[in-house]
Amino acid sequence: MIHMLLQVQDAATAITVAKNTNALLGAGIGLGLAAIGAGIGVGLIGARATEAIARQPQASGDIRGAMILTAALVEGVALVACVFALLFKLIA
Repeated sequence: MIHMLLQVQDAATAITVAKNTNALLGAGIGLGLAAIGAGIGVGLIGARATEAIARQPQASGDIRGAMILTAALVEGVALVACVFALLFKLIA
């Protein structure tokens, strides 16, 4: 009887470890995707802003302001994604 109880306890421990492992894997994938997406987004914003300034130098102030605002919004979304990934890891 005790042997069966120990097996059940070991199975419960294994399930808990598997859940934690999956949570860590999911959080890692989420953090990676958020970082990659933000890097690509900010890179594209910078490239397009540089092209726009090269085409129309007199509008560089407006273009730069729009670029900074858009880059900040992209970074904000990436930060929220990272926070959610870490919260999901901590909850599981």
